[in-house]
Amino acid sequence: MAWTFRCSRTTSPGQLSTSPCRTTSSRSSPTMSCHASAASGPSTSTTISSLLRFLPRSLRVADLAANQVTEIFPLTFGEKPALRSVYLHNNQLSNAGLPPDAFHGSEAVVILSLSSNRLSYLPPSLPPSLERLHLQNNLISKVPRGALSRQTHLRELYLQHNQLTDSGLDATTFSKLRHLEYLDLSHNRLASVPAGLPRTLAVLHLGRNRIRGVEAARLRGARGLRYLLLQHNQLGATGLPAGALRPLRGLHTLHLYGNGLDRVPLALPRRLRALVLPHNHVTTLGARDLAGTPGLAELNLAYNRLVSARVHRRAFRPLRALRSLDLAGNLLTRLPGGLPGGLHTLRLQRNQLRALEPEPLAGLDQLRELSLAHNRLRVGDIGPGTWHELQALQVLDLSHNELSFVPPDLPEALEELHLQGNRISHVGPEAFLSTPRLRALFLRANRLHMTSIAPDAFLGLLHLSVVDTAGNPEQVLVRLPPTTPRQPRAGSPRARRGPTV
Repeated sequence: MAWTFRCSRTTSPGQLSTSPCRTTSSRSSPTMSCHASAASGPSTSTTISSLLRFLPRSLRVADLAANQVTEIFPLTFGEKPALRSVYLHNNQLSNAGLPPDAFHGSEAVVILSLSSNRLSYLPPSLPPSLERLHLQNNLISKVPRGALSRQTHLRELYLQHNQLTDSGLDATTFSKLRHLEYLDLSHNRLASVPAGLPRTLAVLHLGRNRIRGVEAARLRGARGLRYLLLQHNQLGATGLPAGALRPLRGLHTLHLYGNGLDRVPLALPRRLRALVLPHNHVTTLGARDLAGTPGLAELNLAYNRLVSARVHRRAFRPLRALRSLDLAGNLLTRLPGGLPGGLHTLRLQRNQLRALEPEPLAGLDQLRELSLAHNRLRVGDIGPGTWHELQALQVLDLSHNELSFVPPDLPEALEELHLQGNRISHVGPEAFLSTPRLRALFLRANRLHMTSIAPDAFLGLLHLSVVDTAGNPEQVLVRLPPTTPRQPRAGSPRARRGPTV
């Protein structure tokens, strides 16, 4: 028979059950469970401790998570040839509580969770059969030499939120893990990229460390890397020299936000698809700065220090595959030129835009979402024909600008229009004649009064189901064509399709 052992806290405090351990059997696999309450005392610890000395040899799954376990015995998990999964997270285990032969004779364990304990170094003599190892949220400052030399089947290794430094790792720490695909070392104290990374590695998390420089030599072994996350380190202006990432020819996504970079890194892998650079100090985009990554589909430069005068008119032209461009939170006063015609999403909120002209938006006939919120736009600053070529635009956000009325000639495909936080005091009968597909309209926090919206303003908008007018000086009367039986609540500032509110 195969056994499953579970021992976990109850979710609400109370006294320990008079029968804390129960065994139930079925044809498939008997289950042994032990439930300890949050208020359990010494007797409970004694009971659990005595149970852990001799568990059934046929044990397959052991779940001891969220207890007060401080010690594991040689036969707790040792000599269990059928054991596959062990869950020991959220306990009080230190290295002294793990015997060196804790898994002797248990050669089938594939999942081991030791996260959120009190380990100060990676335990030796772990099962060589492991495929997933969780050690996050401990006090680990060192991986002893050879500690992972036998775990050649390991695919996922979680070491985030520990105290690892460069001296706690060496060139052999990960080199034997020839099946490793996922390695999380974020939230540690590393000053450099670890050496000896295996070729099979696909995802490497190094965010929130103290890394000041990236050397190409450290990455040559990890040629299969697809996702590299280096956010919130200390790279600065010189920490990522040109070509440092060139060995990563297949890199798909690079996260570099919060590193104090003053320009887009040069000589990035040519096949890169997503470059995430928000919250840096980039002030300039030259004509060739992005030419080396023509396959980019996502570019995020939000919350940098870009000014219009330093963004070259051809800066984005090489990015023919670009689908998402985020320039929010910069210092732009006008729309950048040369935007790729395949863009689906363009975010320009929280800049200093004062004018919109048709030319920068020309050719963007695939654009579906445009955010221009939190700028300084007035209706008179929007040039005639600005929206003319945005034939696919479905979401337009013009909230928190200085608009005094609904801009005319909006795109026909528009389904969602954000105008909240402006200075709109009147909505005329022709305001939405150009937007027959409109489904949601947000007019909250403007200057509307009870009769500010013309009775026929929404005539012909057969899909309109949400009109939000909350936060105006007076409750606003909204009349929607009565095409469905849904009735809004009386006095609600948000009207849904139905009769006059």
